[in-house]
Amino acid sequence: MDFLGIDIGKLQLHAALLQGERIARKSVSNNVTGFEQLVKWLSNREVQELHICLEATGSYGDSVAEYLHDQGHRVSVVNPMQTKSFGQSELIRTKTDKVDAGMIARFCRAMKPPAWNPGSAEIRAFRAMVRRRETLTQMIASEKNRLEAAIEPAVKRSISSTIAALRDELKRLASDIDGHLDANPDLGEMVKRLDELPGFGSLTAQKVIAETKGFSVCDTRQGIVAFAGMNPRQSQSGKRDLRGRITKIGNAALRKGLFFAAMAAKRSSPYFRAFVARLQAAGKRPKVIIVALMRKLLIVAFTLVSRKTRFNPAYAA
Repeated sequence: MDFLGIDIGKLQLHAALLQGERIARKSVSNNVTGFEQLVKWLSNREVQELHICLEATGSYGDSVAEYLHDQGHRVSVVNPMQTKSFGQSELIRTKTDKVDAGMIARFCRAMKPPAWNPGSAEIRAFRAMVRRRETLTQMIASEKNRLEAAIEPAVKRSISSTIAALRDELKRLASDIDGHLDANPDLGEMVKRLDELPGFGSLTAQKVIAETKGFSVCDTRQGIVAFAGMNPRQSQSGKRDLRGRITKIGNAALRKGLFFAAMAAKRSSPYFRAFVARLQAAGKRPKVIIVALMRKLLIVAFTLVSRKTRFNPAYAA
C-alpha cells in the first residue's frame, strides 16, 4: 500500500507520496482544478492501493477530502495534535509545508488511522449551507459594527447597502435550507426531534445535525462527547489523579452551538431547573454548570436521533 500525506493550506495543497522508501512530492491549488491535477499525478505514479491522510483544519480541507473519497480512495482526517506528537517523536526541527506533508504520510503509514466518514451527499450539502448561513450572519454583525463607528455619510450608505444585500442573501439561503429539509424527510425529521429539546431552536438543531453529520460520526455517547471536545482532561501521576477542564480537542463549531443552547436552557427551561440546582448545591461554578448542560444536551440529542424518538419532558433531567 502507498501512503499520501497532504498539508492543507488556504490556497495550496502540498502532497507527499510514500511508495516503499521512495518519496515524491506535488503541490497543487486548493480547488477542483488542483484536485484533478493531484489525481492525474497519482495515476502517473502508478498508484494502486492508497491510504490518504490529512489534518482536520476546518473548511479548507473538507473539499479535497470529499473529492478524494469520492474517487474511491481510503481517506483519514486526523486531529492535528496526533500528527504534531508524531512529528515531535521523530525530533523534526524544520517546519515547512513540504516537511509537514512528508511527516503526515509517515504518520499514516505508522499509525494507519481509521477511515473518515464524509457523510451522504445530502448531509454534506446541508452542512455547507448551514456553515454558509453562519458566515453570512457573522458578516452582517461585522458590518453593523462598522456602521456604528462610521462618520462619513458615503461610507454609511455603502455599509447600509452591504448589510441589506447580505440580509437578502441570508433570506434566500434560509429558503434553500428549508427546501433541502423538505426534499430530505429523514434529515428534516432529525431537525424536528432536536427542535423540541429545551434550549434548542430550529437553527441550533440544524447546526448540531450538520456538524455531527446526523450523528453518524460516532455510535456511542462517549464518542460523541469526545467528538465535541467536551470530555474531561485527566492528569494522573503516582497517587495524584485529577480531572480538570474539557480537552477542547474536537469540533469547535458544535461546542459553540451547544454553549448558546445551554445558556438558554439554564436561563429559561423548567426541565433543567432541578439539574442546575443539584450542581449549584454541590458548589459547582457557573462555567462548570454550563459545560455540564452542554454535555447533557448533546447526549440527549444523540439519544433522540439514534433511537428515533421524541423528547419526553416527563423523564427526569
